[in-house]
Amino acid sequence: MANPTVFQSNVQNVAGVVGENTANGDGVFGIGHGATGRGVVGTSDDQNAVSGIAKKGKGVFGDSTDGIGVHGHSVNQHGVWGESDKGSGVTGMGHKWHGVYGHSVEQHGVWGESDNGSGVTGIGHKWHGVYGQADDQVGVFGQSTTGRGVVGVAKGAGTGVEGNSTTGIGVFGKGGHLAGRFEGDVEVTGDIRLMNAADFAEDFDVIELTEPGDVMVLTETDTLKPSAKEYDKKVVGVISGAGNYKPGIILDKQNNNANRKPIAMMGKVYCKVDADSSPIETGDMLTSSNIPGYAMKATDPFKAFGAVIGKALASLKEGRGLIPILVVLQ
Repeated sequence: MANPTVFQSNVQNVAGVVGENTANGDGVFGIGHGATGRGVVGTSDDQNAVSGIAKKGKGVFGDSTDGIGVHGHSVNQHGVWGESDKGSGVTGMGHKWHGVYGHSVEQHGVWGESDNGSGVTGIGHKWHGVYGQADDQVGVFGQSTTGRGVVGVAKGAGTGVEGNSTTGIGVFGKGGHLAGRFEGDVEVTGDIRLMNAADFAEDFDVIELTEPGDVMVLTETDTLKPSAKEYDKKVVGVISGAGNYKPGIILDKQNNNANRKPIAMMGKVYCKVDADSSPIETGDMLTSSNIPGYAMKATDPFKAFGAVIGKALASLKEGRGLIPILVVLQ
């Protein structure tokens, strides 16, 4: 085996090997043969193994006909790290395939992080802007402190972000305030399933202390208060959220107004009822009572017309309690 040629420098700012071509050629060109032979190999204990600096061109350029143009591998750190003061840290362009392809067995296929801008931005003219694949974890993960973790932009009739799954969830959103926000029309071709939701509600301003399950009536000021008389034709519904029933859809939601309550106007809701005046059976029509916030069985059909809240879905023989009802304003 022939001894390798070694070029060495013991001066800090003097390179061990310098290759220069002034005729538009390659400064350094390496050829490696065989399955494990590499054209150029750089090793370093504490700094960059290979560093490429270009004033106007590419700092590092990798080109391959059948293999990988640039391959980065690391045991404990980043396989490829890109950093830029004004431009893109890493730019990938694929003419017939992926511009950037990330694959991970246990961690993120592609990791993007930004303090003020986009964590990952991918633009694909005819194919994927960003494609990530992972066996057990996240294919593409984007994280941002004040901006957007992942941004998808499609010009023309394309799709900005598409989620597709054969047996799982196509798109999953989870947030402390909002899981998702849409500005514009939303089109759904399948069913909309509202899990753990039972009623259709609308927010109203209330002027008195209330709680879920209270029967509410209109006032002269377009606000609501708990009902306080029998067969009140101003009844509008029941405050949603009592028991294990939650509102599925809330109209006219205003998060900055603490005096608003969701009023169930359709669907199932738990309602306060009084059975002392008359026992309540499943299927009975209910109306307002003279006990603030409570409903009772509607026994007078003439008075009940226009004052019916809904239909009892459970029985209460005596006393006061909370039962599920089907809101049917009549």
